[in-house]
Amino acid sequence: MRFFVREDSIVKRIWGDADVILLIFAGGAAEFAVNRAVDWLFFTGKLPADPIGRLFSTVKYAQEIVFMPQEKAMEAIGRMRAIHAGVEKSRGDHIPDWAYRDVLYMLIDYSARAFELLHRPLTQPEHRELFDVFRRVGEGMGIPDLPATFTEWLPDRQTHLDRDLVRSPYTDELFRRYREELGNWRYDLLLQAQAILVPAAVKNLLPLPEKPLLAYTVWLYKLLNRLQLRTLTQRALLPAEYLKQVQALDR
Repeated sequence: MRFFVREDSIVKRIWGDADVILLIFAGGAAEFAVNRAVDWLFFTGKLPADPIGRLFSTVKYAQEIVFMPQEKAMEAIGRMRAIHAGVEKSRGDHIPDWAYRDVLYMLIDYSARAFELLHRPLTQPEHRELFDVFRRVGEGMGIPDLPATFTEWLPDRQTHLDRDLVRSPYTDELFRRYREELGNWRYDLLLQAQAILVPAAVKNLLPLPEKPLLAYTVWLYKLLNRLQLRTLTQRALLPAEYLKQVQALDR
């Protein structure tokens, strides 16, 4: 049986690790908030109404693509494309091609950043594999003008960061909702994680801590992980109502 992502791919290890996935979306939550097309997320109201629920629904699609056979993965990509087309029809406008690329580029970039923070640096072949998988997702979504190689993607990612970010009232509204959903101390932890993860172009637009304490305690997470105390860590850091959903992300 042919799979969309080969069995030994680094992408399966990244998207089969609940803690890495949470960091991917911590970084994405910051960059989404300052993207020039963030108003599209407010059009449906789903993200500001339920930011954590939106995370899990997005991860569901991503894991279907990464872990399912080729045919099922393409069906998931097709459903994502249809959902976006429906939103465009409802609004009577088109999501800009550059905004689609921005989201795809976030997934590539934060997949690498999150894995490297918790585990180890990716090799160049692994970076290329990660890019190739998401490029194929982008092609399935019909996103035009995607770079052909990882090497070509690197400067294009920076171009998008330099051009497509702005702080707006939507930014402040999203961060207000993050705080309401997480509570004060978990929200502070989110800001610290974002400060470690996001590129300078994102960090410069947000009130993120300059010297996050979390940067000096990542070693403790790794130690607890080696001691098989990961579940206790998750129980301490996550709202109880989401714990089972987070643990179900592990593959």
